[in-house]
Amino acid sequence: MNTFLQFIKQKRGRLFIQTHNFPDHDAVASAFALHRLLISHLIDSRIIYEGEIQRESLTSTIEHIGIPLSKAASVDLNESDLIIVIDGCKGAKNVTDLPGQEIAVIDHHEVECPESVEFVDIRPSYGACSTLIYEYWKEAGLVPDRDVATALMIGLNMDTALLTRDVSANDVQAYSSLYTLCDMRLVSSILRNYIQVKDLSFYKRAIEALYIKGNFCFCYFAEGCNQNLLGILGDFFLSLEEALFVVLCANNGGKINLSVRSENPEWNAAQIVEEILHGIGFGGGHADMAGGIIPNVKDFDELKIRESFQRALGAGE
Repeated sequence: MNTFLQFIKQKRGRLFIQTHNFPDHDAVASAFALHRLLISHLIDSRIIYEGEIQRESLTSTIEHIGIPLSKAASVDLNESDLIIVIDGCKGAKNVTDLPGQEIAVIDHHEVECPESVEFVDIRPSYGACSTLIYEYWKEAGLVPDRDVATALMIGLNMDTALLTRDVSANDVQAYSSLYTLCDMRLVSSILRNYIQVKDLSFYKRAIEALYIKGNFCFCYFAEGCNQNLLGILGDFFLSLEEALFVVLCANNGGKINLSVRSENPEWNAAQIVEEILHGIGFGGGHADMAGGIIPNVKDFDELKIRESFQRALGAGE
């Protein structure tokens, strides 16, 4: 931790903490906690993102805690600026290559970081990036204040589906420590109220259109569905006793977003989606939770994509 702080202090230029595009609770919480940790060491930084904040529960989190973040376009970045990418990595298709020098990557996904990046901390075994940043605080000998602890607790729970998905011992230890430090009433409210009435039409549409073959579930939203809601719906269908692998796709503005969930350890979601989208798009993530993008909707054939996943799983036609 001291090495990282000294590394940052030696740099000259404005410092920005960049989340992945269309950030989720874990990305925002991690960026905020790192921002506040740097402030405690008299290092100024700003949190930036590309895309949009798509979930009302995340907007509520930001407003209640007072998390300062800005759209990247509003800060007039230039090549002399310094960028720490958190919960993502440039080269991944959900992280825009913004003007400025990428000096650090802090992530928990299975990614390949560009060799030019000087500081790299990637821990794929962690269920949440929030856990990683909590450990930064701990290693610095500091106790997160109530706001930071609350943000991290929300990010940790959201990315691990309440400690039921991709959880490491480090995540459990972070949860235990943050529990006594955070505003648990706010955390519980955010975790309970994560969908809106307007989302129910997507649930209805998905239930009516869901294709089920054995342990495999597939659904395509031809009229669109935002990326974060796709993930929520994926978790919802994975709760079916029969479902072990779920693929949801949506046509969003002429590109196809995919959300993939797996409960079978023999079916690595990240590897499968990456292989299937090779040549037409990009994919990655974790063994049990992954996503992908097909940039041009013309390259998407619903039946072919569905059958490709079925073949990869040995689930038949």
